[in-house]
Amino acid sequence: MWTAALVVLQLVALCRPAWAQDDVTAAGIAPQNCTLDCIRQGRAGCEYCRITRSDIRGALGFNSIPRFGSCVPWPCFALLGEENPQICQHYVHPPTDVTIDFVHEPNPASDTVVVSWKPSYYGIAFLRGFQVSLQALGGSTFTCQLFLFHRNLSLSASHAQRVYKSDPFTGLTLGSQFAVTVMALPVPEKWDKFYHSKIFSTRSCAEKNGLEKCKKDWYPEHIVVQQEGTAITVTFNLAPPDLGIASYFSLCYANGMKKYTDIVPTPTKNKTHHTYQLTDLQEGTNYTCEIAANEVDAVRRAFSVHVMRIHKDPPLSVTPSLALVLPLCLTVGVILVIVLAALTWRRSKQQMKKLDIKPDIIKQYEDSMCQEEVVSLPRSRLTPPRLLICYSSNDGAAHVKAVMRLGAFIQQHMATKVCLDMWESLSMAQEGSMAWHCRQIRDSDFVLVVCSRGLNQKHLPAEPEGDEGNVEEGRWLNFTSNAFSSDTAVQLIGEEVGRAKASGQDLSKYMAAIFEYSEETDIPTELRLVSHYTLTSDLPLLFSHLHGVALHRPGGYVKINHISEEGFAKLPAGAALQLAIFEAGMAMKGKRHHSVEGMV
Repeated sequence: MWTAALVVLQLVALCRPAWAQDDVTAAGIAPQNCTLDCIRQGRAGCEYCRITRSDIRGALGFNSIPRFGSCVPWPCFALLGEENPQICQHYVHPPTDVTIDFVHEPNPASDTVVVSWKPSYYGIAFLRGFQVSLQALGGSTFTCQLFLFHRNLSLSASHAQRVYKSDPFTGLTLGSQFAVTVMALPVPEKWDKFYHSKIFSTRSCAEKNGLEKCKKDWYPEHIVVQQEGTAITVTFNLAPPDLGIASYFSLCYANGMKKYTDIVPTPTKNKTHHTYQLTDLQEGTNYTCEIAANEVDAVRRAFSVHVMRIHKDPPLSVTPSLALVLPLCLTVGVILVIVLAALTWRRSKQQMKKLDIKPDIIKQYEDSMCQEEVVSLPRSRLTPPRLLICYSSNDGAAHVKAVMRLGAFIQQHMATKVCLDMWESLSMAQEGSMAWHCRQIRDSDFVLVVCSRGLNQKHLPAEPEGDEGNVEEGRWLNFTSNAFSSDTAVQLIGEEVGRAKASGQDLSKYMAAIFEYSEETDIPTELRLVSHYTLTSDLPLLFSHLHGVALHRPGGYVKINHISEEGFAKLPAGAALQLAIFEAGMAMKGKRHHSVEGMV
């Protein structure tokens, strides 16, 4: 009896820690506020601590780079390894089960996330902390958080089920993509299995705030189509008054024709719905229509319209006398029409002689007028073409920014998947610059080299200056920059072009381009064999090259409004590209002016 009771008590004692551990695992461990001295001495209450910029300044004597937050190169060696460097030389595996959780954010224009993860079983006894970084894809936003354990803490294999959390990452732009990387510390120099990366997207404005509070994402949800005779009546719900949308438009397509309708509701009549008519539509035709707010990049709601044929009653039988009179009246009518036409033609000819106007020129002009039509892209390709953009960073940050804006515009408005090294920093860190470029050149459908004055200049790394703090900062910047030489990329592409030319293969995969502030002499000799364009004036030609669409055909030409020379700047991405090219041109002029003064 006593033996059984003792066994039960021992089982209860063994199960209590497991219950406590389950509670910690479910809730997650949040970082604590504690000092570096507490971490180094291993005092209680410093198990999982956040490191701030003030801690870095007090421990190392200099401020960390603001955009890198509290992160520094080799944080374990810098903050914990002074007394015992051996604790920072062990190998630990990357964290697992990285998840992104959205938390409440009062600002309707941004999002806030918290990153959570679990430590790996492998090397968990030597784990000293974590470093969490978040970077915007296609942008310059970067932030980093550092968390450390106190030096006397040693986790066991059972602690691999614990969930650790980061501090909130605030102010994230809605509808954007971000890459989050969770790194396990320490990180020995020769070790590549220390981090886990994940790409996620923030919520759209409609997902966070609701469709009725987002002007950019709003579209009509309720559409009713009715036919009355040959007229089509469409009723749709209006946008809420707080969005300030005053007008709408409708566009219908069928058989190469399109019908555009401006819609301006009257708020005094009905504040929730509006009805308009579609006229001059062909009977027995199926139309695909779109309706949207008359705003830039507004979301369009598509709907279908089938115009039914109107069955007319057959004419009544006529009497013999009416059957005789009707042809006579028609004959008289035809004669009158011919006489009036002859008189009108003679009168117009006399007026042309007085004004010295040549009618054959007017006829040629009228024949040259081509009817606007809708041209669809070839459907042989199921996915957008993949374009790799190579460039030189030797011409400064303004030129690099112009290249990034060009890539963003092509991806957003030219139906093309763009590969750019600035957007693939994680893949390049894993593969290496040389391997990454070789794989992209092989896998891409097209390769575009943006040529500039510094393309053929050899890139020399800047020598470190100043004290030790500046040297450490330079090492960190070199760690994040692309160390792959642009000359090597151009040489690889040149060799591919030469090989394809020698074997008689198609060279359309490779292209060269210059911005308006560069010259054609900036194009390397090996790329003179391929098509080259001047941007932004040749954007339509670049679109034609990427999609195989002929811009000119007998009796007409294809005009793409949002990438035409006068229309691309009306888009936000086009305006940003135009501004970036202007700033890069001014920077290039200033650089050339300084070089001339130096020579004098």
